[in-house]
Amino acid sequence: MAPTGPAPRTLLVWDAPNMDMSLGSLLGARPTSAFRPRFDAVGRWLLDVAGPESVAEATVFTNVVPGSTEVVRPWVEALRNVGFAVFAKPKVTEDSDVDDDMLAHIRLRAAEGHLEHVVVASGDGRAFREPLEELHRSGIPITVIGFREHASFALNSEVIEFVDLEDIEGVFREPLPRITLDSLPDTGAWLPPFRSLRSLLESRR
Repeated sequence: MAPTGPAPRTLLVWDAPNMDMSLGSLLGARPTSAFRPRFDAVGRWLLDVAGPESVAEATVFTNVVPGSTEVVRPWVEALRNVGFAVFAKPKVTEDSDVDDDMLAHIRLRAAEGHLEHVVVASGDGRAFREPLEELHRSGIPITVIGFREHASFALNSEVIEFVDLEDIEGVFREPLPRITLDSLPDTGAWLPPFRSLRSLLESRR
């Protein structure tokens, strides 16, 4: 007789504020549609990681700035239509971020048992490095997905596997313009400004 009980679980926690900030830093501007990640591709990748015997749970944690709900709603609904759960929290103070909520959800799933693999999409080593390495010591494999330019905590860890988001098939419609001082072509390259020069005047007001 086949054993019964909860199936093993593979959990993805996506840190939307951090991933958006990291992508914007790479591009030097707000991402256009061509450079926004496709969550259906992320979902298919997660299902491959989980395998047929494991439950794949995909979650996105985000802040919602007051007055921006009409802009955020289509994105949230698109995520839910793909199969992602969304935890949305009002951004009312500097301290009302979602780091603690993400960690609380990971701890909840770990406490329930049957947690087979944790995947975190974030470059925030301050929030995640110690908790994730502690989970690994309890026997749970850990993967961090993000951008190598902004995920040094995962790249430098001996126990965390790192996957660059751009290496996941189909996540971006076009290659990211990732020219850095470490990857300059022999002919040289322009590095665009991160902000308008005029912002120097605006800061005086």
